Amino acid sequence: MKNIIFTLFFALNYAFAQLTADEILKKVDEVSYAPKDQFFKAKVTLIDKNGKESHRVALMYQKGTNKRFVKFTDPADIRGIGFLSLPGDVNYVYLPAFKKSRRIASHIKNQNFAGTDFTYEDMEALTYTEKWKPEILRKEERYYVLKLTPREGRESDYSKLVMYVRTDNFYPEKIEYYDKGGNLFKIMTRKRIEKVGNYWIAFETEMKDVKKNHTTLLVLEDVKLDTNLSDDIFSLRNLER
Repeated sequence: MKNIIFTLFFALNYAFAQLTADEILKKVDEVSYAPKDQFFKAKVTLIDKNGKESHRVALMYQKGTNKRFVKFTDPADIRGIGFLSLPGDVNYVYLPAFKKSRRIASHIKNQNFAGTDFTYEDMEALTYTEKWKPEILRKEERYYVLKLTPREGRESDYSKLVMYVRTDNFYPEKIEYYDKGGNLFKIMTRKRIEKVGNYWIAFETEMKDVKKNHTTLLVLEDVKLDTNLSDDIFSLRNLER
């Protein structure tokens, strides 16, 4: 019996060891975008270098792999600020003060969204496989560690990402972002990763700008999956509503 267990354990580890970087990243996408659609209500906390906090509430919608909609609902001074990402690298931001949506040009994707530590590039609805070329840096006990560089024809404000992928479920638990000079810029860490039905969900996501010593923390307060979200949600009309 012990020999059988050892043989199975060895076979599983051998199989994992044979996975290519492309296969691992594809599994990351499969896990990250497993639900047909997703809705989250999130408490957003901004923490500055002095530890001072400000709080917001945002609604987030995702459909498939290429439609994303985000809108702040509280507090009053930022209510209505929204972001929309559509297929074909089409992204919009809406600022209520101007009462008009603005398409986000590629040269301003490095700007932060509404004072958070997430840039427009971070928020665009695009799979990792579509944008990044992976390379295995090493395999640790709990993680596959991948280096991701922009694919040919894909623009990015980052020179590379270093992604820590859990070996048990292929969830991307941590991502390090490096600037054009190769310096560590930001670190995103996902916590409280729990299974909801058949899907893995991170109930806490922290994005830390190590240069500014500023952090954005997202805590999910409501999660709804596979509810057949209407395409009308992902529209300019809804963004400007």
